[in-house]
Amino acid sequence: MKRRHFLSLGTAVLAAPALPSVTATAAPAAPPSDLLPSRAQIVTLVRRVADQWIATHPASGDNGWARATFFSGLMAAYRLTNEKRYLDYTRSWAEKHSYGIMGGVATRHADNHNAIQVYLDLNEIEPSANKLTAATDTLSRMVASSKIDDWWWDDALHMAMPPFARIGRLRNDPAYWTKLYQLYNHTKRTRGLYVASSGLWYRDDRFLPGKIVSPNGKPVLWSRGNGWVAAGHVKTLKALPPTQQNVAEYGSTLTQLVGALRPIQRSDGFWNVNLADPQHLPGPETSGTAFFTYATAYAVKTGLVTSVNHLPVAARAWNGMAQTAVHSNGFLGYVQKVGDRPESSQPITYDSTADFGVGGFLLAGSELAGLAR
Repeated sequence: MKRRHFLSLGTAVLAAPALPSVTATAAPAAPPSDLLPSRAQIVTLVRRVADQWIATHPASGDNGWARATFFSGLMAAYRLTNEKRYLDYTRSWAEKHSYGIMGGVATRHADNHNAIQVYLDLNEIEPSANKLTAATDTLSRMVASSKIDDWWWDDALHMAMPPFARIGRLRNDPAYWTKLYQLYNHTKRTRGLYVASSGLWYRDDRFLPGKIVSPNGKPVLWSRGNGWVAAGHVKTLKALPPTQQNVAEYGSTLTQLVGALRPIQRSDGFWNVNLADPQHLPGPETSGTAFFTYATAYAVKTGLVTSVNHLPVAARAWNGMAQTAVHSNGFLGYVQKVGDRPESSQPITYDSTADFGVGGFLLAGSELAGLAR
């Protein structure tokens, strides 16, 4: 007989565990500070990580979701630093793919729409009609359709919510925002991926109550899956006009998620790969932590959460990543590679990295720098 498992953020189950044993080269000597570094220190680290990736990846890669997430972060780093090399590297990547959509314009898959975020960033700086031809074509096909069940997994909210929000604003066409909310609401409520009692999200319906659980019988609430949700809400809120009718719900949903993260942050600043079970493959993981830092910094900056309670959370996460995950040459470690659950791409080590994790780190630093002096 299947048992039902419920998440309670107020129980010891979600208390931050003690630091796991890691190699001496990676482990901080003490828990990270909860004091925000200076803006100059944050910018220096953003540059170091961005520069290391570019230097070791002369081939810019495909235009799929993973590399597009890196370039979204790199464009945030460009806006922070005004470093022309970042813009040039991004532009050459987009031009290599002719500002196209992986899978063609008929695709409805959210992953294939992630690159649109970067095309929009480039178009804002150097407007040109051809940059958004394919982007507008693929999204307008979805707007014209009555189908609303395409976003069946929570990663989709990061990949595709912001493009709908931004194209709608650029074209001054609320139909994009209506379709965005229909797709979002299906993911959130019809599929039931949103845990209303906590504000966290299941990755997809395989992990709903009564289905897949951790080895300890606890729910599986994947860190990076929730990170995708958090980042998707941030980017969408940045794009939509404050008066748009769904902004209040997007904001309250992000507020609840960020609030849920505070009591389950680890003592080393990271979050576990399973937010509902600290004993399920415990250890530092950078990608989820970076997206949570990005979202928390945004929520503080916009007043969705209080600075006194949540700025230390973001600072501790940033300082933890700086101490534990960033190598001296800027290589970013402890990134869980491609997957869909805590068990994916294990073990996660000091030398584990991925493009989307670097992108998340650059987003985090760029957002956090706006709160620093």
